[in-house]
Amino acid sequence: MQNRTMIFIDGSNFYHSLKKSFGVTNIDLEKFCAKISQGYSLERIFYYTAPVNQHTHPEQYKNQQKFFSKIKTIQNLQLFLGRLEKRQNNKLIEKAVDVKLIVDLLMNAVNNAYDTAFLVSNDSDFVPAIQEIQKLGKAIIHVSFQKMQSYYLDKICDQTITITDITDVILTANDESEKKI
Repeated sequence: MQNRTMIFIDGSNFYHSLKKSFGVTNIDLEKFCAKISQGYSLERIFYYTAPVNQHTHPEQYKNQQKFFSKIKTIQNLQLFLGRLEKRQNNKLIEKAVDVKLIVDLLMNAVNNAYDTAFLVSNDSDFVPAIQEIQKLGKAIIHVSFQKMQSYYLDKICDQTITITDITDVILTANDESEKKI
């Protein structure tokens, strides 16, 4: 039996990891997922994020909507949109995104929908849930980036893949499907 896998992507964390590590965010998400899951039977991809406000950030909103349109065409990808809430200091905070990611990661493990999960995030808040999932006999592979790593996830996950090169998944200006995250 092939090792069934699912990929769980914390979108905001992914975006900032790409930007900080490589200075770019215009990647082909489908190629990226195929690259990290090579050798596994990829069952499903989950992408979690919160949409930016159209009125306060019109250009970011436009780019994000183009990205959403593009990734919705990826076979077996499920997009979950949380929300952004403004705090006292006018800082925007994602709400419902991380909790939904963990619920899906856990419920798919309980329902035996995967053998191995790839977690594309550096959020160490996921550690307790990962420990419970591992008790179910599921493997968790942490996908990390060269300038955005998590000591705690690296320590607890079954394996860590550190992305050091994305040249093979960057969209070029000539690529008509170029969409920024």
